[in-house]
Amino acid sequence: MRYQEYQLENQEDFKLKHIFECGQCFRWNLQEDGSYIGVIKNAVIRVKQEDKTISFQAKCEGNLKTIITDYFDLNRDYKALKNALASVDNFMKNSIEFGEGIRILHQDFWECIISFMISANNNIPRIKKIIERISQKYGDKIEFEENHYYLFPKPEQLAKASVEDLRNLGLGFRDKRVFEVTKKVVEGQLDLEKMKDLNDTKLLREELLKLNGVGPKVADCIMLFSLQKFDVFPIDVWVRRVMNELYIHDEKEEKISQKMLEELARKKFENMAGIAQQYLFYWKRETS
Repeated sequence: MRYQEYQLENQEDFKLKHIFECGQCFRWNLQEDGSYIGVIKNAVIRVKQEDKTISFQAKCEGNLKTIITDYFDLNRDYKALKNALASVDNFMKNSIEFGEGIRILHQDFWECIISFMISANNNIPRIKKIIERISQKYGDKIEFEENHYYLFPKPEQLAKASVEDLRNLGLGFRDKRVFEVTKKVVEGQLDLEKMKDLNDTKLLREELLKLNGVGPKVADCIMLFSLQKFDVFPIDVWVRRVMNELYIHDEKEEKISQKMLEELARKKFENMAGIAQQYLFYWKRETS
């Protein structure tokens, strides 16, 4: 690994707070100077924004520019995407204006599977702490800016953990599920690369749902935040609430079926449902 720097100029449709605090990632932390430090697949990165200039300093394997371009989805035209979504209705237009700097990160598939399994019936601060403890215990250590950071463990590293070890790290009822999935990957029963190559969203979702601990919302989050399947629509309490308040108006919000919400999202947002979900989720959660 080596230290590298990179800078983006005149970058629009990019705001750190919007990207890192919209619920899609768990390993980025705000620093006192307004920058964020994050640990991604094979890198520790500090990113700071001043107007439209974004600066990156990192300890990483590979070329930092290539890593940043892929991870932050820089080759996608978010301005065109937002314009298309904003034309749906004023609700969508307003939510986009609120979270205008959101970009869907291209995260590591394996890390996303485990992270969102941990997210089930959990809150973001606690999820972040659990993932950090797992990484400290089983991941590779990297020294960056005189501090120690830990990469998320590879399957063979996490396989060293017993169910009891995972429970002691705070996973609770999720311990057996994470243990089972890790074991399947290491023993070759679950081929992550083959799964990633499934272009059919429905087929990929079916495969993810076979994993103990992966329900519809978790499967959709994994597909959206690691494989950028924009046609999925993860539904949690915030998304259910905002969709009901804006479009459905049912007094018994909890009775609205997942199927109904998915069909409504598909009808209104088509193959951009995933990014629409992020704007709506961030807007509703931050303004409530």
